[in-house]
Amino acid sequence: MTAAVHSAGSSVPRTGRGLLTPPLRGRDEELLLLRDHLHALRRGQGGTVLIEGAPGSGKSRLLAELAKLAEADGLRVRTGAGVPDAHNVPFGPLLDTMLSGPDPLMDRSRLEELSEAADQRFWLLQEVQHQLEQAALDRPIVIVMDDVQWCDPATVTALNTLPSRLSGQAILWVLAMREHAQTGTARIPATTRIVLRPLSGAAVEALAGDILNAAVDPALLELAHKADGRPLLLVELLNGMREEGAIRVESGVAHLTNGRIPVRFRSSIRRRLEQLSPLARDTVRFAAVLGRDVDLDVLAELIRRSPADLVFPLQEALDADLLVETEGRLAFRHDLLREAIQTGVPAAFRHLLRRQSADVRLRRGAAVMEVASDLADTAVPGDHEAVSLLRRAAADFAPTSPTTAVELSRRAMELAPADSADAGALVAETITLLWQAGRDVEARAMADNKLAGLLEPQAEAHVRLSLARLSSQYSFTEAVHQCRIALGLPGLTPSLRAQLLAVQSLNMLMSGDVEATAQVVGQALDAAGDAGDRVAAAVAASVDSAVAFYRGGWQRGFDRQRQAARLAADAGIAHSLWVPEACWTGFMHNAAGDSEAALREAENGLREAHAYGQAAALCFWSLYRARILLDAGRLADARAEAEGVLAMLADLGAGNFADATARYALARVALHQGDRQAITRASADGERMMRDEAQVIRRTGAWMLALAADAAGDTDRAMELTREADESLDTPDSSMTTPLDPADDVVLVRMALRAGRRDRAEHAVRVAEQRAGRNPGFPFLTAVAAHARGLLEGDKELLERAAHLFAGFPRLIVRASALEDAGQVGHLERALELYERAGASRDAARVRRRLRDAGVRRRGRATGAARGWDSLTASELQVVRLVAQGATNRQAAEQLFLSPHTVNTHLRHAYAKLDVNSRVELTRLVLTHDG
Repeated sequence: MTAAVHSAGSSVPRTGRGLLTPPLRGRDEELLLLRDHLHALRRGQGGTVLIEGAPGSGKSRLLAELAKLAEADGLRVRTGAGVPDAHNVPFGPLLDTMLSGPDPLMDRSRLEELSEAADQRFWLLQEVQHQLEQAALDRPIVIVMDDVQWCDPATVTALNTLPSRLSGQAILWVLAMREHAQTGTARIPATTRIVLRPLSGAAVEALAGDILNAAVDPALLELAHKADGRPLLLVELLNGMREEGAIRVESGVAHLTNGRIPVRFRSSIRRRLEQLSPLARDTVRFAAVLGRDVDLDVLAELIRRSPADLVFPLQEALDADLLVETEGRLAFRHDLLREAIQTGVPAAFRHLLRRQSADVRLRRGAAVMEVASDLADTAVPGDHEAVSLLRRAAADFAPTSPTTAVELSRRAMELAPADSADAGALVAETITLLWQAGRDVEARAMADNKLAGLLEPQAEAHVRLSLARLSSQYSFTEAVHQCRIALGLPGLTPSLRAQLLAVQSLNMLMSGDVEATAQVVGQALDAAGDAGDRVAAAVAASVDSAVAFYRGGWQRGFDRQRQAARLAADAGIAHSLWVPEACWTGFMHNAAGDSEAALREAENGLREAHAYGQAAALCFWSLYRARILLDAGRLADARAEAEGVLAMLADLGAGNFADATARYALARVALHQGDRQAITRASADGERMMRDEAQVIRRTGAWMLALAADAAGDTDRAMELTREADESLDTPDSSMTTPLDPADDVVLVRMALRAGRRDRAEHAVRVAEQRAGRNPGFPFLTAVAAHARGLLEGDKELLERAAHLFAGFPRLIVRASALEDAGQVGHLERALELYERAGASRDAARVRRRLRDAGVRRRGRATGAARGWDSLTASELQVVRLVAQGATNRQAAEQLFLSPHTVNTHLRHAYAKLDVNSRVELTRLVLTHDG
């Protein structure tokens, strides 16, 4: 016998030694559904089956039958389970499942390498997805996970996301959990959901006959029905009654011998314990406290015996049907049995034993994360060792399970004496973890109430600088708040002061307050120069570039950003901390109409983010790429990229700026394509964004709602929503009024004219002309000004000139808009072609109507809603062809300079258009089409 260490469980039926496994009764319909999924899997079509049921309803037995059928079909099967009392180990059950057996699905060394990454949770998910894709290309896989309700949060997240992202692969996920264990957004999506109800009367009678190897008389059958139709309880009840002599078999019929038969089976378990030798009894009780699986080495040390001394006691437990040996592991036959034994051990002793077992496991090389749950539950105030270990565990959990890390850190605070030298550091660590868990309000309250005064000013300022950098992913306002508190502390070093001012100015800029930013960034530049701090200087120079740009000095903005990039490279932060500062160059190129240069910047950024393992940078570059694609008129690609960003945010944690940028791109795409459902969703997003604390988010939300209102013909509401924009057009930060695209000046003019507000239209035209006049080196601004003036005055020559100027820029929709406004048949025909190339089906339909009114019949090509091969976009074609050649999502992403999330989005859209459900079908279709 060998010890079971952190076992993921087993799908083998839990029966005792000497007892035959009874046939599966009453589950024919469920088994038929599972067989159908196995047949589909052999054809290359995966799926997700979720089996739910009460404890003892036969989930594990059904999984065992499925695994047996899959293995008989030659499919690769991997089984695992969540483990009670070990629910804090991030990804533990999932990785144990993938790494089990002689032919692991994962590369262990690669997973160990990723466990050291800063964004561990994000990269681990990407790696697991990639390696599963590769494994499934070789042979279909069945992944069986039992007791999902006991899995850690990271594993549950993975089980929520991986099946859908791998839906086209030949992977069948079969997950079992207790009924009602899922709530709200944590609910695991499934292709098929099976709820195991109590067995029917006929099934109960058949199972009872199987257990007793006899027909069952009416009295005994009536008692059997009291097991509530749960197979496990019925097996335990009848076996316990038989062992107590309460059942007599005569002439092939099982009878009750008396009326004092126990309905509850716990009494039989206690009797079995009493029949064991004292050492065997103590061994079983100790083991029940420690967990489902028996770690022989730990158990022996706690009992103060050698492992050899426990061989015979454990054999007694096996013979008594309390333990089962499976694949070299010892475990309790089922959890209800273990829980019944555990209740007979005094609570104080249980706590002491679990605390001691944690020490033993640590001495034997267990990771702190593996014993964290026991430490948190059993340590008492003043336990300095437990405090130290919990702090280590919290730090280890932070990248994958920040919520768990918070609870461990809070528990360490509770256990540490009030006068402990580490009290301040503990508070600071907990605040940081709260931010990482997205619990902004709690973090700020703790910072205000506890952090001040607990640390030396210099140490506190360092903590608050870290909090500012971290919180900028969620709240620019909070980041500014943390910097201001830190800057008010006495005795700061010049370098720390410069860094705080630089980060404060960056977040003020992101909030949309350009004038206040200009004052602070000046202080940051002076402080960075005095301190010789190149990191602070690089950040401040980039912010200064943005301030110049927003104030209308575009050439100075470009010049200052080039200086900032040189400083960042000299400081060694160009590939790490410099986000979103590094994205600013591409953003300026895009605003100036040069979408191709902006896309090159984004592709370089994505390539470097992959190479340096920077998840936050990957997210920022992807969201900027979504915006660039939108402005370039590549609507389908913009939608896919934006949806990929939202999927990425689900892995990394939501940030309001990234979320708003992605949803804005989706809203504009929906409006150009006339997608009513998407427009409704965008309007809801806009309403929510208007309640955000950051000014730039509120303005973005208002602009989305104004566009939707204008499209719906509600011109009065559109004017009301853009009132603030109109009032601020003459302010230095007028570019921040709407999402930064000068071409939106024309949209404002068109809105105002439709609403009969010529004064508002004239105002917008005047601002566009002033911007173009101040920046003569940027012809895109000249084209925008000509378009705006031509639209206001109805000047066809100006509109034709604008269209001609726009022709030098890769902005399909902007150019088409100018041609459409010019209005001649030839211009309309060219506008229609450009709209169709962009995928702007609503705009194309509008132009087609105008051509019909002019007596010209143009069917055009369908956009947006077409199906079949011809409906695929160029990007979708690239992805499906790479996939058909055997590339995984990550390999395709690396070749195309995309994120794997975006590749997954392209694939999902392609599947829908081609009406396929698997990579096998997709590959067959590609080969047929391409010959």
